[in-house]
Amino acid sequence: MPKPSLLTHLFLKTTEVIDRRIGWDKLPPILGISVLVGIRDALREHNLFDSYQGRPPQAPPLAPADYLTVRTANGSYNDLSEPSMGMADTRFGRNVPLAEGRAEQLPELMDPNPRLISTKLLQRREFRPATTLNVLAAAWLQFETRDWFSHGSDTNRMIEIPRPPDDDWPEDTIKVPATTADPTAAPGGSTFLNTETHWWDASQIYGSTQDFQNAIRTHRDGKVRIDADGFIDIPPTLIGASGGADGWWLGMELMGTIFMREHNAICDRLTASYPSWDDDQLFNKARLINAALIAKIHTIEWTPAILGHPTLQIGMRANWFGLAGERVKELFGRLSSSDALSGIPGSTADHHTAPYSITEDFVTVYRMHPLVPDDYEFLSLTSSVDTRTMTFSDIHGGANSRGVLKSLGVAECLYSLGVAHPGAVTLHNSPKFMRDFERADEHALDLIATDILRSRERGVPRYNNFRRALRLNPVTSFDQISGGDASTAAAMAEIYGGDIEKVDTMVGMFGEKLPAGFGFSDTAFRIFVLMATRRLKSDRFYTVDFTPRVYTPEGMDWIDHNDMTSVLLRHYPELEPTLRGQRNAFAPWTRI
Repeated sequence: MPKPSLLTHLFLKTTEVIDRRIGWDKLPPILGISVLVGIRDALREHNLFDSYQGRPPQAPPLAPADYLTVRTANGSYNDLSEPSMGMADTRFGRNVPLAEGRAEQLPELMDPNPRLISTKLLQRREFRPATTLNVLAAAWLQFETRDWFSHGSDTNRMIEIPRPPDDDWPEDTIKVPATTADPTAAPGGSTFLNTETHWWDASQIYGSTQDFQNAIRTHRDGKVRIDADGFIDIPPTLIGASGGADGWWLGMELMGTIFMREHNAICDRLTASYPSWDDDQLFNKARLINAALIAKIHTIEWTPAILGHPTLQIGMRANWFGLAGERVKELFGRLSSSDALSGIPGSTADHHTAPYSITEDFVTVYRMHPLVPDDYEFLSLTSSVDTRTMTFSDIHGGANSRGVLKSLGVAECLYSLGVAHPGAVTLHNSPKFMRDFERADEHALDLIATDILRSRERGVPRYNNFRRALRLNPVTSFDQISGGDASTAAAMAEIYGGDIEKVDTMVGMFGEKLPAGFGFSDTAFRIFVLMATRRLKSDRFYTVDFTPRVYTPEGMDWIDHNDMTSVLLRHYPELEPTLRGQRNAFAPWTRI
């Protein structure tokens, strides 16, 4: 990639100075967007690193008809010049220099004890709600992360977290399966493989292998397996295996059900226009359209809901439509090749300074388990009296989630999650049930402690070094990352032995003071602002191939004229009273 021009370099330095001295979030929206563009472009220049260092693996050979206008099951051939880019079972990239992303080893791996951090700093004391969101926003995030990444785990190699003094864990150690090793890594290397495709391709529904994809298909009319009653017609363990069966709960089941039904609705629309198309043609086009609709919903609905700052309200819509706006794009199409003016979809593809991949650092900033409540109240759409209260354990796992859906009804479950608040992403608010979480293999874990362990194990720098890598000022006191609570700052100082440099990235991000309207930290947002655009800009199906010729005119119309609310109402029209006037489906719904 050519070096930036002198003018570009001056722009990047100017925005960096403004951001450090004033803060992008303190500026009027138009100026704030300009500074965010500079922040993003600087991150593109300095924070994209290729874990293969120019030596990518080979993709299996395919005939052009199998990849030119369709997404492959394993994500290969998205980039035609490097077919293995973003493919399943390829390495995570990095947002910090490779030399700074070294996996921690014992004794540093346990310094300080992850269980102690879970107990003293992270576990929920009392539920602190995020009042601008509903629980569907939490379910949506888990639905999306299972599209983007999964490391896998190796139960033959256990990492043992010692039980702290006076802890109630029933054994001397908490045994955590190690992350599956990268068999292609150099000796002493710190690389890991993503078992899912890296692309934004709805692989949480369609899987990342041909066998999985075949299992969810009916092989008739392009459709996937939804039964006559509208439920997923495959074993929950199979659909849950896409990105991790242990994470399957009612929220995931709802999202999977909705967008498998949406796939079939798209097939019906395509069949009406192209009656001669065979099963494969219908399936592949419906997948393209469904994945793009999901990406659009995440970009212009979920993200503005959780990042409720005026600058982001404009900026995220501009990512999709451009600053010229949705109406201009609808009337005149793209006005220019500029992403800023006309949006990323339909622009030229660009990987910037490294081949595209999901990064280890991206995985860490998306650790937002506090969003998940411990307790749930299920309401009736027709009665204000008929309620049921359940714990997360009651709605976790394939059998439980399916049973609740069938006994209460999908619309009632959606309504119940739609009017309820998730937890705030902050210290002392991680779910209690995660402290002793029963896995599918019957091996209990403290998932909160495991979150801390995973970032260390996978080479994500500790908080201050993470900030330095992003060209942010390090913090100098525990008070700055204590959530404004003196007792928390004191506990943090004691746990980390007074050494601010030891603070874990997740702990620091949870304790940061947030920009106005934000649901997660500004440090996490730096990775987000880089990777949110990258997931679109690198993917040819959102850039050069985002055309009516590839998607069909009907497909483009479907993407343009649908959002999360219209999807919900298409499949569950009884939700209309609660969604009447709802501007964002991830904001709290109206109780009826």
